[in-house]
Amino acid sequence: MTLLKVARRGVSTAIIAAIVIAVIAVSVAAYTVSTTSGKTTTVTSTKTATSASISVSTSTLVSTSVALAPLLSYSADAYAIEATALLNGFSQSTGVPVAPVKSGGSFADANQIAAGAPDDVFISVALSATGPAYLKNLSSNWAIGFASDQMVLAYSNSTQTSAATGIINLDNTAERSNATADWNSFYASLTSGSVRIGISNPVSDPAGLRSWLVLEAAGYLYSGGNQQAYVSPLLQNKGNVTGTNAAALVAPLQAGQIQFLFIYKSAAVTDKLSFLTLDSHVNLGSSNLSSFYSKFSYEDSAGTTKGAAIALCITIPLSAVDTVEALEFVQYVVHNAKSLSTYGLVPFATAMLYSNVPPPASIQALVSQGLIAEAGALP
Repeated sequence: MTLLKVARRGVSTAIIAAIVIAVIAVSVAAYTVSTTSGKTTTVTSTKTATSASISVSTSTLVSTSVALAPLLSYSADAYAIEATALLNGFSQSTGVPVAPVKSGGSFADANQIAAGAPDDVFISVALSATGPAYLKNLSSNWAIGFASDQMVLAYSNSTQTSAATGIINLDNTAERSNATADWNSFYASLTSGSVRIGISNPVSDPAGLRSWLVLEAAGYLYSGGNQQAYVSPLLQNKGNVTGTNAAALVAPLQAGQIQFLFIYKSAAVTDKLSFLTLDSHVNLGSSNLSSFYSKFSYEDSAGTTKGAAIALCITIPLSAVDTVEALEFVQYVVHNAKSLSTYGLVPFATAMLYSNVPPPASIQALVSQGLIAEAGALP
């Protein structure tokens, strides 16, 4: 961790050393002029001649020596646009420079940070990705949830097959009636193999994991408690198409290579995709149903993950260099999360703190002010 910090600070250290040498050279030159001529000579702030004929700009040196390294960030791929908007707003209001956000599946992002990728702030759509299970010893053991989202089923208006159109009609019928039999007909047809469904890789992208949880919850609700009623047929007929993350499957959806895509509502809104809404007991979008969501789980090479309400959260890895600026950004997010409603997200009325350790003083101050509520341990 120390080596990472030194590496980020190395350029600034070299610049400071060069400034010191330049200032010494300026002082020596001034002293020489003064003693040889017997007159007082003022060295201008814009240039000074040395034996090597080097010009030194004081104004340039001052601005360079105090320049901040850009704030580095990783974000869940589905929220890169929202993260960029927050970072730009923060930079405009504080003057702190920000680097372009790096994005991927939240689990993949966490793995990169844990492996040593430089990062100051991490915006994840999986709370577990901010904890020791993924960030390893770089987890700060606290994260703040600031907005919720839900799973939807996106589709393309321009490339629909007759089978896809029939499934959309079944969904419309089920939404009107909310009858168990109608929902069962919809999900059974969806997973029959007559259409291809995009589901991102659960190991790298929480959206993929949540897609399977949606189908488990639907089976439980609409097929007599059978959580595998829709999962098993889809796996057997190989109707699912995978990708590294849900964003990577948007183009295949629009091209008609797949007919449906499980994706976050905010991403569908941002990408201007048509989508089918799902019942709140299935879409993982209600914090009031967290205990119900926890009935379902997904197991893969990363372990077993229980269902939970979707929450967009932010943390600062222990490898962060610009920690002061990173904490300022976290505070900015808490104060400005309401702006995310334009992207289809639902900002929390009060941000939620998940922590296994006492949070930094500036975060605790927001708790004391009632802007953040303690929500329990970080998984």
